[in-house]
Parts: sequence; structure tokens; C-alpha cells
Amino acid sequence: MPAFAHRNAVMFQHCDPAGIVFYPRYFEMINEVVEVFFARALGWSFRQMHMVERLGVPMRRLATDFHAASRLGDELDWSLAVTRIGGASAEIEIRAACESEARLTARGTLVLVDLDRMTSTRWPEGRRATLESYAEDRV
Repeated sequence: MPAFAHRNAVMFQHCDPAGIVFYPRYFEMINEVVEVFFARALGWSFRQMHMVERLGVPMRRLATDFHAASRLGDELDWSLAVTRIGGASAEIEIRAACESEARLTARGTLVLVDLDRMTSTRWPEGRRATLESYAEDRV
């Protein structure tokens, strides 16, 4: 299956006085991509996950390469692919581009956590199967 796709505009709130995305704002955008992925692709909104089921998916690790600056008004095309699924974790790769120009690549590890116990917990089978459907094709 192709990677999950999401688009957002670079807004004034994301930028420094020069109109360029202030790099910490990219991490907020990355979180937005993850949250939208869970809601749209897995049918598992953060509200349902956090407030009802008392589960969360904090980012355990995040390594990011910045390729080019993004500016106020740019439309960023984001992709999210699952690169590995563990018992309670998922490694993901998130990319952002503007008009096919790479802007960033981020590789991270999400861990499914029981919010009451603050311990990792295994992916529910149905959610795991959906995550697997977004796994990168390995050749």
C-alpha cells in the first residue's frame, strides 16, 4: 500500500520573522501527521485512544533531516510509512515536500502505552493489521 498522505499549509504561526518555518514547529506538524494518520487510516482518533481507551502513542525516538527551508504560504505534502512493527512499537518514516522538493525526512518510533499504568502494551490485533497495511514495500 502507498504511504499515508496529508497536506497542510505553512501558516504565520509556524514561521520566524523571516517567514521561514522555525524548526521546532516542524515537530508540531509531524505530530499532526501522526494524529491524522491514526484518525483517518486506523479509524482510531486520539480522543478515543486517550480519553476513552486510556492509551497513547508517545514518540520514543525521532531523528530528523532538514533538506530545504519552507516558507509562509507553502503547501507541504506529507507522507507516513510504517517501516517496522514490534509488539508495542511502530517505527515510522515521515517525509515532507513542497512541489516535489524534499523539505524534511523524519524517522521515529511510536510506543503504545497504557496511560494509567505508564507501561507499554501490545497493539490490538485489528489496529496492528491496519498498521501493517501501511508498511513500506521492501524489495
